Amino acid sequence: HLMDATPLTLGQEWSGYAAMLAAAMTDLAHVQPVLHELTLGGTAVGSGINAPPGFADEVIARLAAETGLPLRPVANRFAAQGAHDALVRLSAALRTLAGSLFKIANDIRLLASGPRCGLAELQLPANEPGSSIMPGKVNPTQCEALTMLALQVMGNDMAVTLGNASGWLEMNVYKPLIIHNLLQSLRLLADGMTSFGRYLVEGCRPDPERLAQWLEASLMRVTALTPHIGYERAAAIARHAHENGLTLREAATGFGQVAEADFSRWLAEAQRRG
Repeated sequence: HLMDATPLTLGQEWSGYAAMLAAAMTDLAHVQPVLHELTLGGTAVGSGINAPPGFADEVIARLAAETGLPLRPVANRFAAQGAHDALVRLSAALRTLAGSLFKIANDIRLLASGPRCGLAELQLPANEPGSSIMPGKVNPTQCEALTMLALQVMGNDMAVTLGNASGWLEMNVYKPLIIHNLLQSLRLLADGMTSFGRYLVEGCRPDPERLAQWLEASLMRVTALTPHIGYERAAAIARHAHENGLTLREAATGFGQVAEADFSRWLAEAQRRG
């Protein structure tokens, strides 16, 4: 839902975004080792029939030397030829990253809504004219581009998953489908994140006045009073403020429940703990 809740700082909000992306990058790093395993030498069904002795090891060693990658033979060629689970794991990691980016971009789009009739907590850079009929409008085009490509990556992951599941016995002929979708996902994410960082994140700025306005208007800060005056009295203050169009401070101090100094101190303490 989109109902009011307890306040947090912009730094706390964005630290969550950073942690999501860091976790996604960790997932990608964990996938890398299995991508270095090659099925070379399995021939028709993974048995290696008619392959010269030592062929796979020698060729893989040369490929490793040429590429600088720690390439090695796969442990079981029968599994690796009938399915491409390593590539599915890569696709799943990309899907997770895409999901995080989708959520982050949507959050920023919501926080930047306005400028007068939305939240308007964030000011986005004006990279292009926002509207042909509404002068001065700044649209969240980078957010919208990132969410679109994130959805495409999620769809690509489904295609990769189904392609991998479509192998019969020790043969999977769907690798062109798998590779096509993986390469597209990699390119979309690389280009999309680069563009998002350059044209939105670097120029995105908070609106301190708007943030202060919302903070003062929020009734959910009453949560900080609960340990001191109890849930029922805190709820009564919040209801009184809402029904009479008052700020929480006005309701708490004017209602005779909390001293001004205590109100300020309790809210400050709660914010520090948060």
